[in-house]
Amino acid sequence: MKPGFLKYDPQAPCPQYLEDLATGYWFSEVLFTAVEAGLFTLLAGGGMSAAEIAGAIGFSLHGTERFLEALCALGLIGRDGDVYFNTRLSETYLVRGREHYQGDSILWRKHLASSWRCLKECLEAGGRVSYPPPGESRECMGQRVGRYIRAMDNVARYKVQEILPIFEGVFDTGRVLDVGSGSGAVAAGFLEQYPGLAATLVDIPEVLELTKMLMEERGLGGRVTCHPANILEPGALPQGPFDLVILSNILHIYTEKEGALLLSRAAGCLGAAGFLLVHDFFPEHRPEKAALMDLNMLINTYNGKVLSSRWVRERLEARGLCSTELVPLRSDTALVIAARDAGALEKLKLAPEQRLAARIMSLGFRGVCPIAAADIYVSDWVELRCRYGCENYGRPHCPPNSPPPEKTRAVLKDFSVALLLEGEPPARDFQLRVLAAEREAFKAGYYKATAFWAGPCALCPSCSAAEQCRHPRDARPSMEGSGIDVYETVRRAGRSLSSTLQDRQDYVKYFALLLLE
Repeated sequence: MKPGFLKYDPQAPCPQYLEDLATGYWFSEVLFTAVEAGLFTLLAGGGMSAAEIAGAIGFSLHGTERFLEALCALGLIGRDGDVYFNTRLSETYLVRGREHYQGDSILWRKHLASSWRCLKECLEAGGRVSYPPPGESRECMGQRVGRYIRAMDNVARYKVQEILPIFEGVFDTGRVLDVGSGSGAVAAGFLEQYPGLAATLVDIPEVLELTKMLMEERGLGGRVTCHPANILEPGALPQGPFDLVILSNILHIYTEKEGALLLSRAAGCLGAAGFLLVHDFFPEHRPEKAALMDLNMLINTYNGKVLSSRWVRERLEARGLCSTELVPLRSDTALVIAARDAGALEKLKLAPEQRLAARIMSLGFRGVCPIAAADIYVSDWVELRCRYGCENYGRPHCPPNSPPPEKTRAVLKDFSVALLLEGEPPARDFQLRVLAAEREAFKAGYYKATAFWAGPCALCPSCSAAEQCRHPRDARPSMEGSGIDVYETVRRAGRSLSSTLQDRQDYVKYFALLLLE
């Protein structure tokens, strides 16, 4: 779906989001059909006319012309006159044989669609209701497993490219253990980046048959040992120590009990200076995708469940490991990285703002978004709106007792980056979280950390212009009172903000700015 599909305001008086959700299968069916027909691979050789495409894929010309227009509208192909061609996205990810091909993954999603139609029955039963046919032949099982592994290989090949920069320069030689390895693509990414590494891949025998073949295709067969085992059975994992232990997209297949067991056993394989890499879906990162993946586990696994990063970190700490905060990736998954020694984690190439944002998110905010200080919009009209139209004018930290626009502009010149914090009522609770976020930033080394919040200070039950501030240490200026146009600043950060409130009872979003450096 087009970018921004999930950037909606649940309180906006418009049902368009509901319409988009209800017709979501229109988007996916167009994509499924194009990939299955090999359309993008066909166009990799250059542009073609509708008639040439129709003849090559066996569709009617009339249907093909309308289908191609839909693909153009979705941005998957382009058109120049009568000639259709791949966009960069399709050329990179939808041409079979290319390094980052995603077609197998996309068609696996089509395979899952039939089981999703049993969602109501699964909810009624409290779990999965659709199972592989009893007595399934080894050949059919092999085909099903093969489709799944190739699909996950598509995904893991590009996910590992997001992970590798974090470990830049960390390894020279060493041993890697990939638990529940699947295609082995994550371990393979590390082997290709670091020629001195060797890997042991652990999975069931039916999976490792294909994994070994994929590793041979990548020229890594000589550096990989396949260890067939059920990872939940005692003694399933080989003895360490290992320099890197990988649990990639494996925890969500199991319950908390089994997940805790896996984390404990993986930690036991870790060398003194090694790293445990947990890569998965987490509700703190992409809540909508994590929630849907959790439903997918209810529908398609025996007892799978998406777990929180907090839960994972608590289990790791109970095992004596130190861990990072949640490390978000650009895509829909994130990382928790652990080690026996906190000093080892300092070797990782993690942007300080990235780590701080994850820590602040855990304080209870709905969103934490980095924003360039240059994108904070200060205007002279905002203070005028406070003076003429706001009942709080004259209070200790509202105009004229807050920084005027010219002072705010001068202050912002001393900062390059900020965090936009999003929350919800009550105002006092939100502002206390903002203060906690400011303290977290200060403790993380951002000695200039300074917060502005939207709206007047709500720390005290009442406040008047005749009183001195009772909490000068904790009070902070409002964005509006300091000349900051909150609506424009929020939009520049790419966050969703509806139009002005129509009624005092309408849902309110709260925002704050945390200036960092």
